[in-house]
Amino acid sequence: MDLVAVLVVMVTIFVWTLVSASLTRADLSAPIVFVVVGGVLAATDLVDRPSAPETLTPLVEVTLVWVLFSDAARVPVREFRHEVGQYVRLLGVGLPLTILAGWALAAWMFPELDLWLALVVGAALAPTDAALGVPVVTNPVVPSRVRRLITVESGLNDGIATPVVMLAIAGAASAEGIADAPGLREALLELLVGAVVGGAVGGAGGWLLRTSRARGWAAEDFAGIAVLALALVGYAGAVTVGGNGFVAAFCGGMAFGATAGRRRAAELVFLEQVSGLASLFVWLAFGVVALTLVAENLDLTTVLYAVLSLTVVRMVPVALAALGAGLDRGTVLFVGWFGPRGLASLVFALLALEELGADSDRAVAVVGMTVLLSVVAHGVSAGPLAARYGASGAARRMEAEGRVDDLPVRGLPRAPVRGVGDR
Repeated sequence: MDLVAVLVVMVTIFVWTLVSASLTRADLSAPIVFVVVGGVLAATDLVDRPSAPETLTPLVEVTLVWVLFSDAARVPVREFRHEVGQYVRLLGVGLPLTILAGWALAAWMFPELDLWLALVVGAALAPTDAALGVPVVTNPVVPSRVRRLITVESGLNDGIATPVVMLAIAGAASAEGIADAPGLREALLELLVGAVVGGAVGGAGGWLLRTSRARGWAAEDFAGIAVLALALVGYAGAVTVGGNGFVAAFCGGMAFGATAGRRRAAELVFLEQVSGLASLFVWLAFGVVALTLVAENLDLTTVLYAVLSLTVVRMVPVALAALGAGLDRGTVLFVGWFGPRGLASLVFALLALEELGADSDRAVAVVGMTVLLSVVAHGVSAGPLAARYGASGAARRMEAEGRVDDLPVRGLPRAPVRGVGDR
């Protein structure tokens, strides 16, 4: 990337900050803007696309580490005793069914993909991204329990899907005979080692930070920097001993959230801001690297898969998981629709591109098309459908059960959404 490209990117970030509230109200989100800018940079040859996958590896990996750690750490699992059944249903039943359905559909619709690459598609598109549905999870007309359900699901499902994606990439690399590709047994061992190392680092780090703060040893201004470093310590430590660094980051975040104490949320702010900035570069990289792949592989089958992935593949598993949970049809449909595919799916696709090269072009194009469609469809529908659902009887019944505290949503700050209660 030459100096002109750097200038364009930095100016875009600054200008976006100046007008972000107005553009967000017009349903023009940061992902849309930065994907377009990335595409323009590639089209004008300001960046060298053929060399991009290799040079993007550090950015993609570090971004995923920070996102997994912060997503897991900001979800206070111990506080969910009353609603734990709904979360377990979505994550323990709905998510696996979504992966299986996406895998089977990809294998059927794209026979040129082997089973491993089809699994890459299904697993990469299973996680949701609440940051792309901010008008839903911040709108006061939507019942607080529904907002938190969507936020918690989004915060944990990317980490749960990560081992499946890593196994699928390892299986695809082994099947293609790529040098130094780990076998399935080695990949499983890496996942186990990563979970142990990450949990130990995150748990110990959270306890040490809480203890140091209680004794007045730690300066508050440096707490956020410490958490930023801790996420990378878990990742690097796991990789050093032969573990999977991404699983380590997620398990480390959960352990940190359990041991860091009440100041956990404040300590995560800096990490979330930095990961938010890094995520902009990932969207930009997607525009540079993968947008051309999407255009080259664009056909009716790809578009149809993207539509089915955002609807049937997501909504049917959610409906099955909700059986017996006491949720009415309107709430199930609302939660089922608002499962945007975003940053995690893009990062998984870019990792597959880096590990597998041209063999993954078709799979990456399918993931990219689905994410692009999701950004537009969920961005446009979030405000109107949230208002419609909030005025329904289903929403009033949910709110009558009592309000719960909102959780922070990963992503850059958005303009506040005006609801019925604001007027």
